[in-house]
Amino acid sequence: MGKREEYLEISKEITQLVGGMENIQGTAHCATRLRIVLKDDSLANLKKLEDVDKVKGAFIAGNQLQLIFGAGLVNDVYAVFAEYTHTENMSLGDLKEQSAKKQNPLQAVIKALSDVFIGIMPAILAAALLMGLTGVLGNLEIVKNNESLYALNKLTSLASTGIFAILPMAVCYSAVKRFGGNPVLGMVVGAIMLDGSLANAYSVGSGTVTPEVLHLFGLNVALVGFQGGIIIALMMGFVVAKLDQFFNKKVPDAVKLLVAPMLTVFLSTVLLFTCVGPVGRILSNGITGGLVWATEHLGVFGYALFGGIQQIIVITGLHHIIGAVEAQLIATTGLNFINPLMSVALMGQGGAVLGYLVLNWKSVKARELCIPSFCSTLFGISEPAIFGVNLRYRYPLAGGCIGGAIAGAYVYFANLTALGFGTTALPGIAIVNPEHNGYVNYIVAHVIALTGGFLFAVLLGKVTGRRQAEESVQETDTVQEEEREQEPFTGSIELSAPAVGRVCPVTESSDPTFSQKVMGDGIVVFPEKGEVKAPCDATVAFTYPGGHALGLELADGSSILLHCGIDTVNLNGKGFTVLVKEGQKVAGGEILLRFDKKFIEDSGYSSELLMIVSEVAEGRTLKMADESALADNQIVAVLS
Repeated sequence: MGKREEYLEISKEITQLVGGMENIQGTAHCATRLRIVLKDDSLANLKKLEDVDKVKGAFIAGNQLQLIFGAGLVNDVYAVFAEYTHTENMSLGDLKEQSAKKQNPLQAVIKALSDVFIGIMPAILAAALLMGLTGVLGNLEIVKNNESLYALNKLTSLASTGIFAILPMAVCYSAVKRFGGNPVLGMVVGAIMLDGSLANAYSVGSGTVTPEVLHLFGLNVALVGFQGGIIIALMMGFVVAKLDQFFNKKVPDAVKLLVAPMLTVFLSTVLLFTCVGPVGRILSNGITGGLVWATEHLGVFGYALFGGIQQIIVITGLHHIIGAVEAQLIATTGLNFINPLMSVALMGQGGAVLGYLVLNWKSVKARELCIPSFCSTLFGISEPAIFGVNLRYRYPLAGGCIGGAIAGAYVYFANLTALGFGTTALPGIAIVNPEHNGYVNYIVAHVIALTGGFLFAVLLGKVTGRRQAEESVQETDTVQEEEREQEPFTGSIELSAPAVGRVCPVTESSDPTFSQKVMGDGIVVFPEKGEVKAPCDATVAFTYPGGHALGLELADGSSILLHCGIDTVNLNGKGFTVLVKEGQKVAGGEILLRFDKKFIEDSGYSSELLMIVSEVAEGRTLKMADESALADNQIVAVLS
């Protein structure tokens, strides 16, 4: 059987296992994967697809069925499959359009929110852990009475509040980047939201400050800051990105650099104070007021509702406003029923993180992400858990909400309240109202939330079948070329770094599939300039049409993948210039391709360069250099 006939049989089998020809909307491929958009994903038999000849893995991500074939091979399989299914001449952009049509508005919003917050997660996680630490230390007498310990705790406290003080600016920056604008303009508009000349939003809300009011064409514009205005920052990020795109298209090139950013920032500021800001505040007040009304008028159902969805409000940042409601409750009644509800809602998400962790315990990345995220929930900070895990994978978020709702009902029956506000989880026990066995009920309520979130996350995870093994390859390429017959080779081959820059083990890549060595061992280079060089003498095995990836075949039969950037396949070749062609022999140090580092990063992608030894020839061994040798940017690996 010839290659074409073999690939035709594979195509027929795939078509049958995805629900037939009528279930296929479109096809395309990247450097290593065949991508298929289906009308109904549930018709695809993933387990059987993984058993298809040549298929190295099958999963559904981003509303696409993705079948891993490996570099080079995928081109040949796609050519036959596309012809067989009559889906030729579709680009990745066309496929993404087809995929996007399958998303409902809620899915689109959740995806956008997740994308925005993933970029700022390291800062939020660091602040959360520091905040938990300072919260514990601040209550210790030894810390209060020792000058040095007090000073260290004070500095820790300052470090923990930094990101939250500028969170609207960080969100606006990330949102503009997510929606395709210049993120620096988002930072500028975010800074305007927090400008010191504006009246503080919290002070205005408490009635201690009266803001200045401008009169603009009959509109009364109150100069109030947007502290805690996360949803407004998200909305402004979208506005800034679209204005930036519009003016960059319309303004002549001769004055674009000067005029386009100026118009974007000015109009964004006007819209912030006249339209977006007021609408965002109305939305904020409506959600907060609705939650309080529900808990006051719906009894146990209101408590369960609040406990179930309060952490959804954290996603928008509107939970900060609840502090004003809590203060009013204490002022009028002396008690705060909202605080324990917020606390168990948070603990439900913590339990869900543990559920996700159990399902994916074998994944090093899952452990690295989940353990610190769960620890932060113990100290009352849920953002790392929500944005780093639960929202990203969706089913843990739902499991955590269910756990919070069950515990919320317990809070109602136990008549559990607090004497203050501003702290939850472990530190929150300090402000529990001791009446009605308050301390015991506080612990029981949190155990219920933790257990419920854990169990329902595990249950939903098993029902939906979403595993880390599927998600971790969502936005990555994986390479395993077909075995080739090689001439016997003796001697060693030394591999040098393919670019100038900071060289690290591949485990430090931002992409989980690369960092977990799914495709093989190697290195990641954070380049100083946009040149990719051959790490040794080799033959170019393939070049991806988009220019972001190419493969090399070495003299001993081993194979190397050079992959420039993460998800840069979406750039459709923009920013890349390939200087070699398939079958060409190259010398070590020869420049293989050039890329526009600034363009890639401004487009929202990492410019990190991966060199992966995707296949080690039979009888050969690969020895990677240690980290000190990598830091010297010398020989990074030896094949012998």
